[in-house]
Amino acid sequence: MSFGFGKQLDFEFDDAIEKVTIELQKEGFGVLSDIDVAAKMKEKLGKDMPRYRILGACNPALAYQAISAVEDIGLLLPCNVLVREDDAGNVHVDFMDPSSVLSLVDHPGIEPLAAEVKAKLQKACEAL
Repeated sequence: MSFGFGKQLDFEFDDAIEKVTIELQKEGFGVLSDIDVAAKMKEKLGKDMPRYRILGACNPALAYQAISAVEDIGLLLPCNVLVREDDAGNVHVDFMDPSSVLSLVDHPGIEPLAAEVKAKLQKACEAL
């Protein structure tokens, strides 16, 4: 996938959420939002689907740098982390690739910042 990277985990779903959150914290990220997509689909459409949560991760220092450089960059923040189960019950964690997403921004200071964010997210992914 050109807009993200990730892996399949040998964790239960709730344990994966906890482990991802811990590894993100080690890299300076907090989880600003936690969207339970499966629960919303059930509530709004009456549709069942495997567990599917989107965590909105933010590293405040790096987000501040990005916003200081390009005020409207908030449209591309935070960095989404997807934790999902497939139909067989396997748990997957995928991280948004900030280099891919932030390549939409035409500002010289954003590319190195995106690379720094990507390196931190990759380190969190590798630690899972």
